[in-house]
Amino acid sequence: MKTPVIIVCLIGFAIQLSAQEGSITIEQDPRIEELTKLYTAVNSKADFYQIQVGFGSYQKAQNLKSKIDVDFPGWYSKIEFESPTYRVRLGKFKTKLEAERKYLEVRKKYPDAMLLKPENTSR
Repeated sequence: MKTPVIIVCLIGFAIQLSAQEGSITIEQDPRIEELTKLYTAVNSKADFYQIQVGFGSYQKAQNLKSKIDVDFPGWYSKIEFESPTYRVRLGKFKTKLEAERKYLEVRKKYPDAMLLKPENTSR
């Protein structure tokens, strides 16, 4: 007797839950969009220390970046083009101390790596 009652209750709840529909409207201050764009622009131009692991043709840079992504997972890495070669750079370090510590770690695996200082810095 208990089992059929429980089954009927569960079916009733399932029908009730599936019958609910709704919509969500998010209203936000339009200035939030402006702040997001400003934040992105500031961070993209921010001065960071980076480690240049290597350079060369695009194919060589892609292969090197693939190896770096395996060796240093979770680290920021990218390929940048500076005429006439592609350069593979690793990390975005705000302080010189942090950059130097990571640089020593990278040099163990990639001895030709170079620590790059920010171009416009007041440090």
